[in-house]
Amino acid sequence: MNQKLPFQIRKRQLFSLAIFGILIILAQVGFSFYKKNQHYEKPVINFISETKSEIILTEFNPNELDESQWRNLGFTEKQVKTILKYKEVVGGNFSSKEQFKKCYAVSPEKYEQLKNYILLPDTNYEAKKENYTYKTFEKKKLNIKGKFNPDNYSQTDWEDLGFSEKQAAAILKYKNYLGGSFISKEKLKECFIINDDQFSQMSPYLILAAKTPENLATKFEKKKEKEIAKIHNYFDPNELNHEQWQALGFSEKQANVIINYREKNLRGSFKSLDDIERCFVISKEKFEEMKPWIKLSTPEKAKTSEEKQVISEKTDFGKTNLNEISFKQLREFGFTEKDAAGILAFRKKLGGFMNKNQLLETYEIDRALGEKLTYTAKLDNSNVTKYTLANAPEDWLKKHPYFKFSADKIIYYRITNPDDKKIWKFLKLKPEYEEKMRLYIINDK
Repeated sequence: MNQKLPFQIRKRQLFSLAIFGILIILAQVGFSFYKKNQHYEKPVINFISETKSEIILTEFNPNELDESQWRNLGFTEKQVKTILKYKEVVGGNFSSKEQFKKCYAVSPEKYEQLKNYILLPDTNYEAKKENYTYKTFEKKKLNIKGKFNPDNYSQTDWEDLGFSEKQAAAILKYKNYLGGSFISKEKLKECFIINDDQFSQMSPYLILAAKTPENLATKFEKKKEKEIAKIHNYFDPNELNHEQWQALGFSEKQANVIINYREKNLRGSFKSLDDIERCFVISKEKFEEMKPWIKLSTPEKAKTSEEKQVISEKTDFGKTNLNEISFKQLREFGFTEKDAAGILAFRKKLGGFMNKNQLLETYEIDRALGEKLTYTAKLDNSNVTKYTLANAPEDWLKKHPYFKFSADKIIYYRITNPDDKKIWKFLKLKPEYEEKMRLYIINDK
């Protein structure tokens, strides 16, 4: 049975509901008004780009680097593949900084960043002149028999350890520069002839303190300062040798760079103070220190001596044999140092020219000047060595420009068929390639 609430109670409930509803409406209106007056700023989104870690450079030989090491130098994967492919194109090894620079994957800016750390001669001519070989920087195991004190090592001892004659002499020269002792492992490591791999091999066996004692380090720094302050006489930078540049406070390596810059870049002499200042191993401070004492020989004198030299060494090119022509004679004819060195290097690889047109195959030489020389000079190829395919030395086949790409096939075929006619048949070469190769093969017809 439904029993209705008294009217008074119902009236109170309705009144409460009405008030609650009004409060809700007022709160909604108030919130809407508050929301309308709020100003929201769109957040600024900053994309964080991937930061490249700083590249710490040390001396390196580009012929020894693998893909990961090239990437560590800041090259992309695509650039690395291009560099390695280019290295194969030039014969499997870079012969000079000049050749490495020509790789189009290496930008001019990147080359400038790396060039001072590359363990290669500056130019192909310098590589030939200094009889440079890649073995100089090969990673090879040193012949260490036990613990030793490097202060007691002679020229022969360093050579027995695994260094070349020139490297051993340079190490001893560095020891003398330090005052007759390497002092510590730390100082020995600073010798630029000893690379990181060689030092790592030697380090556990060295009877030397790990660090340079503070008193000796201070003494050594004072000694360097004293040496740098030796400039108190006028000097002509065109007449200074390696030792004299070192006496002015430069290291052996810096002296080599200065002389190389003078002889190669400036063609034998500094013509002005600006030429000296532009040499990158001479700091601004050092240049300002030297400047008051520099006395350059006059350009007129230098020119006169050059003219006399040309007159005294004038060559009759009509009687010159292309297989005997020298670097000086090629320069006299008008070729640049690069072209002259390239011609001689190519002739050496061939073992001598068999016909005059081979000179024009030299990479990137002045063709017009080359044609003029082939027309003027004579050629005697009687002393050029020839072989049969069956008995040609393996080393000769693998290094000769015309045979190296077919060397492995020739060696393989002649094991079971030591007959030139059959080997030629198996090789299936293009006529133009076979024609070139037959120039150096004893006539088998």
